[in-house]
Amino acid sequence: MTRRILLMFAVVFFAAGTAAAQLRDIYTIREIEVEETAGSVIQAQQEAFASARVKGAYRLFERLTLPEDRSGKLSSGAVSAAVANRLAVAVDVEEEERGGGKYVGKLAVVYNPTNVREFLDERSIPYIDQLAPKSVVFPVRSSANAVAWNSAWPNSSRGRLAPFDTSRGTSATTSSVWRELQGDVMAANARRAIKAELLGDAGSYRVRLISVTAAGETDLGTTGSAATLEAAAENAADLLDTVWKRSAIIRSGERTPVEATVLFTSLPEWNSLRSALARSPLVFGFEIVGLSRQGAVVRFAYAGERDQFIAGLRERGLMADTDDMGWVMTSAVTRAPS
Repeated sequence: MTRRILLMFAVVFFAAGTAAAQLRDIYTIREIEVEETAGSVIQAQQEAFASARVKGAYRLFERLTLPEDRSGKLSSGAVSAAVANRLAVAVDVEEEERGGGKYVGKLAVVYNPTNVREFLDERSIPYIDQLAPKSVVFPVRSSANAVAWNSAWPNSSRGRLAPFDTSRGTSATTSSVWRELQGDVMAANARRAIKAELLGDAGSYRVRLISVTAAGETDLGTTGSAATLEAAAENAADLLDTVWKRSAIIRSGERTPVEATVLFTSLPEWNSLRSALARSPLVFGFEIVGLSRQGAVVRFAYAGERDQFIAGLRERGLMADTDDMGWVMTSAVTRAPS
């Protein structure tokens, strides 16, 4: 019994540590280029740090919000050096050159989540700083560029709202289905596959993104054109973030109460379903009312439209239906045809 309790505490602390690391990544802006000249190197460095805090703040707002929500509420001069200094908590040097009163480098700035949230709330700018369900990206190309397209993707994302790993071992095609991709997805502890289909030719590459789960496929959209494969992959990663923000940002204070039956076939499946519900940014006040060996009754409230809520659960591998008895939720993996 003692070992079991200690294990439970270890899992809780590990999860808390992981969540803290993820939040720090979200609120860290890296590779901010600076170049300042002053009467001394020290002064030039101080001015470079101040400039990085301001530049990074704008990039952080772009990460957490959508353009239409920032419009008219966040002008180019909205963040002064004093405001940026209040929002930031640390500046890290990634690269630097100094001498002759000049400072050139790349800096990373870490921001305070509480202060940033207050800044956005004061201006009524909706935002999201929770992560999307993790994905595994499968670069898809039907031509001879397949190897180059796969190599253009980073191994994993960092600091993005829609985190992903890139599959290197599975040769996916546009017709690949969940049962062909799920091995890599499960191995990465992810919840969905993303088929990243490269379109166009050199100088005008576009990427079509398709989300694949046990519940089926969802077309996420197509990027604008890019001159290189690396830029095309960057555009695709940006689109994943944008799609997540559009599905997860809450603009209404209304909440719809729900009492649902969650059916499962094993304890690991129940833990997965419970996590999918409790971690959804649209779910509030999640509580377990009753629990048996094959099902649970839960209560919560969700924000936004019903279709938006159901689509978000689907991306997390959870199917939701309503019948005469109310909401019934099951694992998409269990319901998927064999």
